[in-house]
Amino acid sequence: MSTTTLSTLPSYDGAEVVVPAPGVGPGNWAGAASAVLVDGVFWLTWRNRRPLAEGRGVTVDIARSSDGVQFETVAEVSRDTFDCESLERPVLLPIPAAQGGGWRLYLSCATWDSKHWWVDSLTAATPEELPSGRRQVVLPGDDETAVKDPVITVAESGAWEMWLCCHPLTEPGHEDRMTSRRLTSPDGLDWTDHGVVLSGRPGEWDERGARVTTPIGNGLFLYDGRADAASNWYETTGLAQWDGNRLVPDVGVATITSPHSDGAFRYAAAVPLPGGRIRYYVEAARPDGAHDLITVLR
Repeated sequence: MSTTTLSTLPSYDGAEVVVPAPGVGPGNWAGAASAVLVDGVFWLTWRNRRPLAEGRGVTVDIARSSDGVQFETVAEVSRDTFDCESLERPVLLPIPAAQGGGWRLYLSCATWDSKHWWVDSLTAATPEELPSGRRQVVLPGDDETAVKDPVITVAESGAWEMWLCCHPLTEPGHEDRMTSRRLTSPDGLDWTDHGVVLSGRPGEWDERGARVTTPIGNGLFLYDGRADAASNWYETTGLAQWDGNRLVPDVGVATITSPHSDGAFRYAAAVPLPGGRIRYYVEAARPDGAHDLITVLR
């Protein structure tokens, strides 16, 4: 794998806080974000999470910015909209004009009193209208698999691609394990599953699971993972390369962590900029154990 990409990887160095955690201490997280640059405007969506006793992932916000750092919130979606116990990573994307135009928000929704998750969606003419947009379940999951935290791209041809985090539900107490699967779609709603493309490696930092978080160009992807169940919610980030069939981790690249508290550096999202630079958005641990949504330019 080329080392010329290493200088473009994110880190905590030089980070700016975009959205502070909604409270002080562990369990208060702002993050699990996705972002896109459209006609010179940065669009960002993220989930706000409170500690377990206060409701977990309670809302998803949508915001816009001219500089990628200072954002104005234009809409918010509550977990009550989906009658779910918690919300996790959302994805916000414009729909190609040839497919009707408008915007779509994908949401990761937790089924009450279970380990099951599904992926839902809202579609509307503008980001501001998404909270009252047309709802459609995208991936329901099933009794054996929870599905969440999609990473979605749309090619100029109109073809959609998804990297989906999956949790097996067949062994009680081990539902935190995760693999990543690749899916494709002609319209962003009807998806074809092409199987597992990334999974944890025995004896490595990602043994317990591996979740694709963002493409960064040239067939390279960031993913996050953890070594054991005790590290759930405190994932750190690594690099992998697409070989045409699977994502191959680069064992020569050190994992990326926060220097604070639990070390979490997860849910990275990359926005390519004109001129070749990348603006990243990452959920990162701060000294008091809360997680801020930060941005870093590389």
